[in-house]
Amino acid sequence: MEASQPTLAPFAHVMFCKRNPADCQADGRGDVSVQATPQALQTIRAINGEVNRAIRAVNDPPGPLGDVWTLAPKKGDCDDYAVTKRHRLIAAGIPVAALRLVVARTRSGEGHAVVLVRTNDGDLVLDNRTSKIRPWGETDLTLMKLQSGEDPRRWVAPDQALALRR
Repeated sequence: MEASQPTLAPFAHVMFCKRNPADCQADGRGDVSVQATPQALQTIRAINGEVNRAIRAVNDPPGPLGDVWTLAPKKGDCDDYAVTKRHRLIAAGIPVAALRLVVARTRSGEGHAVVLVRTNDGDLVLDNRTSKIRPWGETDLTLMKLQSGEDPRRWVAPDQALALRR
């Protein structure tokens, strides 16, 4: 998927970066893709499943002060799953520049956060609502904004020519 219009980062992500600066550093590789080898895909699947099982799903309290993005909590919401998966994927050797946090809307209109892994075979979505890893085009999500591949502190919004990589 391509998005190029600069937009504001979610406030909760800004606060997450203040608390976890190492998780918001660029790796200097620019915009890259992961080779979708069996080993890389197995690593991605394993981390997705482990994090989905490790965190008990609960919603944040309502209001802007309730939305806190936290690494590896015992219970949390979609953004906690997403930042934890991203953190674990980076620790497993997946390049920072191939990972994106995504803020989207579900088919029912609910705000949702996921991790997108850019591969040479297309963009894959790691979602806490399912153990299946799907190409972006096979999800029920509508993109609102996502992290830049070049700088994890920068976020971009879809432009008129949104291109999905399948």
